[in-house]
Amino acid sequence: MAKKKMILDLDTGIDDALAIAYALTVPEADLIGVIGSYGNVLTPQAVQNCLDLLDMLGHPEVPVFAGPTHSSTTTTFSVMPISQRIHGMNGVGDVSLPHSSRTAEQMSGRDFIIEAAHQYGDDLIVVPTDPLTTLAAAIKKDPAITHLIGNVTLMGGALTIPGNVTPATEANINQDPVAANEVFQSPLPLTMVGLDVTTRTLLTKKKTAQWRALGTTAGKKYAAIVDYYIDTYADVHPHLNGCALHDPLAVAVAVDPSLVTTLPLNMKVEVDGPCAGRTIGDEELLDQSVHSQAAVNVDKERFEQLFMTRLTALFQNN
Repeated sequence: MAKKKMILDLDTGIDDALAIAYALTVPEADLIGVIGSYGNVLTPQAVQNCLDLLDMLGHPEVPVFAGPTHSSTTTTFSVMPISQRIHGMNGVGDVSLPHSSRTAEQMSGRDFIIEAAHQYGDDLIVVPTDPLTTLAAAIKKDPAITHLIGNVTLMGGALTIPGNVTPATEANINQDPVAANEVFQSPLPLTMVGLDVTTRTLLTKKKTAQWRALGTTAGKKYAAIVDYYIDTYADVHPHLNGCALHDPLAVAVAVDPSLVTTLPLNMKVEVDGPCAGRTIGDEELLDQSVHSQAAVNVDKERFEQLFMTRLTALFQNN
C-alpha cells in the first residue's frame, strides 16, 4: 500500500481509459476512486465506462463516483461532434466492453474529493483529465481543501501552442472556462499538463499490436479501442503519425514530476471575449509567490517506455 492516494476525474473517452490503466500500475500512489463526468461523453456513459474498464482490468475494488452532468454556467450538455468522432459514440471507440454489474457510489464526485482531502491531506493527488467543474464545485463547497490537497496535476490547456478547439482553447478548458479559472486562481498546488507536452507523446499500431498479441481480454479490447483512436487521429491530426497520450501523461507526471520540464507561473483562464478558454499567465500575479506551473517539455522516450512496459504487464494478466 502506497502512502500517496490518487483520485482520477475523467470524462471517460479513449485517453481517459488509458489513464485509468496507467494509474493502476504506478507504485507511487494507490488509486482510491474515479469520478466520471461529462465531456467526451455524457456523465452516465463516463461512469459506466469507468466501471467496465476497472472491472475488466481486475480492480473492482476501486469505487466510481458520478460527477456533474454539465458545466458550472449551463443547465444542459451535448457532446461535441468532434468528440464523438474522435472517441466514438460510447467514448471507447465504439468497442463493446464486458459489462460491470456495479453501480456508482451514492456520494457525489464533488463530496468524494472533499472527504478524501480531509482524510489524506498532503498525501492526496487529484488528476482531472476533464472539464474542471467537479474540482471547482468542491472548492466552492469547502475552500479549505485548497490548503489540504497535496497535488493537482491536470490534463488541459495550452500555453505555448494553439488549442485544439479554437486557436486559443484546449477542449477540457473550453467546456467550462469559468470553473477552470476558479481552480487556476485558487491556492491549490497545480501542474498543468497541456497540449504543449501531451502531443509529443504518441502511440502507434505497432505498439497496440503487442497488446493484441497477448490474447487477453484487456489486451484485445484496449488494442481495438486505441486503434480506433489512431485511425481518427490519422484524419484529424495526420502530422502526428499516431495518437497522443494526453491523459496518461498527466497521471505519470502526477507521481513523477521529473518526466517534464515546467515553467513556474501563476495562471488564469480567460472567461469571455474572443480568447475565452485560453490558459495564460496572470499579469496581476507576476510578482506574487508561485503556486502553479505549466509543463513545457517532456522526456518523451522515458515516458513512452514506462507506458508500454506497465500497460503491457497489466493487460497480460487480465
